[in-house]
Amino acid sequence: MNNRKIIISTLLAFLFITYINAYTEKNLLQQAATLEQVKSALIMDQKWVSYPGYTDRGGWDKLLGDNKTLLIERGEKALSYTWEVVKATDYLEYERSGNRDIMESPFGRNNNAIVNLFLAELAEGKGRFIDQLINGVFYSCEMTSWVLSAHLGGQGAQTSRRSLPDYKEHVIDLTSGDLGSMLSWVYYFFHAEFDKVNPAISERLRHELQVRILDTYMEIDRFWWMAFDLKPGGMVNNWNPWCNSNVLQSFFLLENDRDKLAKAVYRTMVSVDKFLNYTHLDGGCEEGPSYWGHAAGKMYDYLQMLSDGTGGKVSLFSNDMIRKMGEYIVRSYVGNGWVVNFADASARGGGGAPIIYRYGKAVKSDMMIQHAAYMNHLKKDNLSFGRDIFRALQTLLYDKEFNSIEGKPQSPAYSWYPETEFCYMTNKNGFFVATKGGYNNESHNHNDLGTFSLYLNTTPIFIDAGVGTYTRQTFSSERYTIWTMQSNYHNLPMINGVPQKFGSNYKATDVTFNPKSMYFSANIAQAYPEEANVRKWTRSYTLKNNELRVEDNFVLDKIIAPNQINFLTWGDVDVSVAGEIKVNVKGEKAVLKYDKNVFDVEKETIKQDDSRLSNVWGSEVYRISLNAKKEIQSGKYNYTIKQLKD
Repeated sequence: MNNRKIIISTLLAFLFITYINAYTEKNLLQQAATLEQVKSALIMDQKWVSYPGYTDRGGWDKLLGDNKTLLIERGEKALSYTWEVVKATDYLEYERSGNRDIMESPFGRNNNAIVNLFLAELAEGKGRFIDQLINGVFYSCEMTSWVLSAHLGGQGAQTSRRSLPDYKEHVIDLTSGDLGSMLSWVYYFFHAEFDKVNPAISERLRHELQVRILDTYMEIDRFWWMAFDLKPGGMVNNWNPWCNSNVLQSFFLLENDRDKLAKAVYRTMVSVDKFLNYTHLDGGCEEGPSYWGHAAGKMYDYLQMLSDGTGGKVSLFSNDMIRKMGEYIVRSYVGNGWVVNFADASARGGGGAPIIYRYGKAVKSDMMIQHAAYMNHLKKDNLSFGRDIFRALQTLLYDKEFNSIEGKPQSPAYSWYPETEFCYMTNKNGFFVATKGGYNNESHNHNDLGTFSLYLNTTPIFIDAGVGTYTRQTFSSERYTIWTMQSNYHNLPMINGVPQKFGSNYKATDVTFNPKSMYFSANIAQAYPEEANVRKWTRSYTLKNNELRVEDNFVLDKIIAPNQINFLTWGDVDVSVAGEIKVNVKGEKAVLKYDKNVFDVEKETIKQDDSRLSNVWGSEVYRISLNAKKEIQSGKYNYTIKQLKD
């Protein structure tokens, strides 16, 4: 009997955790093709590559068009680049102070120089950039590791969990994968040219790619992002499609044994299925728009490469969830560069127009195509590649076609993600409201269940600050000591003086949305720990033609301390008149009205000394706290936000 109880309890715990993150065994890729089907579909010897060969000057001139001059000019600047040494102490600094930039900056500059030299030589084809490209390639081969210090230590990628690279093991992370795929393209296009200088260059490069990427991927299962050993309740985020996309490129570009290639490709399919299993059927990206390009966007890169390498025989582009994952970035775009920024996302962004276009074309989404073309004509700086060679080549390949489309802005009346529990509501008077339920262990999580952001005519009024510059603290046990992660610095209540808590058990319940009445509500009581003594706290939002109504309906088990309702905002904020919070952001004016008999108001200035935040919000933001005058065990609080006209 006791054993039976244990089994039942374990099963219930498993079902509970599975329900929370909605991990379901969809296995879309494995359903699309077996190992044998993959093997027979493979296009071998890089014949799938759709770009001209290096010596095909006419082909490159036609493909690049007016972009040829720009690429050559960038490469010319890199001809005098001095390759930077990433010192041992640069790696160690992550352990010593938490600073990761001191290692990442020189490494990143080296990698960007390689990209610019690579593209310039493809564009010009005269050999002028070859020697300097060899310098970058050979230096990269001499590095002990291509992994970031923060990932070697902080992410536990290295068995020692230290931030100094260990020569005894190889690790695949985001940047080692990026550099691996980049150098695989370099090898594909230029190994014959390198051989004219010295065959040892190509031999060394091919060896490093074999041992660092191909062998490591096939021989090691322990990297968390692979998710081969995923436990119930485990997380699979953007690392999975990002790393697998890079690895798949390297295998397709380097491996010419059909059996070995088939096994590698299928292994990536099994791994990426874990990401797709974790993703909700509604297509929402719980990491926010800033990570869409690394999550759904990298999944698209992966699927495009998989389709290319199998002649379109292994493809998920007709799947409804894949389309919804793409359209999320369009629906999360507010306008004028502003996006809905839950989790670690910045409020500025919106994804790159070229990849949104290509993704939309692949899944036949007119919404994505129109949005991407519209964004392209607003801001034509799309030839910015970073170290992503695949996206660079794809952008160049589709550039003429993309630029020929005018496009138009996309403005859905509402967007509802019933599994991810994101909700966006708009009206014809310029209101855009974003709110959420969910649970407090989402990828790049903030404790923010029930929060909202309000935009007027695309301008943020009540905001989510986002996240500051990443340090060791950001992804450690100290994460929730950072103010931007805490619920009391979101538009949420402190219940009995207690904020929300991190963990999968801390979740929203009874989450509903009615599109006819533009009404969203969530019971956020379970987002708070036991010491909050809250039985029910339903936060609701109703969007009317000229106002947003916010209501808190609550029941406490007992009274410990006065409740506090917090709002985060910026611009010019005036709380001098009791019952009103007036906000003016660049001419967009709003007033939040509250019951002055119920609350006292307090304004806190939060100085922004982190450039990642100040570049978005300026030098300061403000937390407005409504402090309850009376301690009551049950009741309702109401707040109304209206637009102010001059």
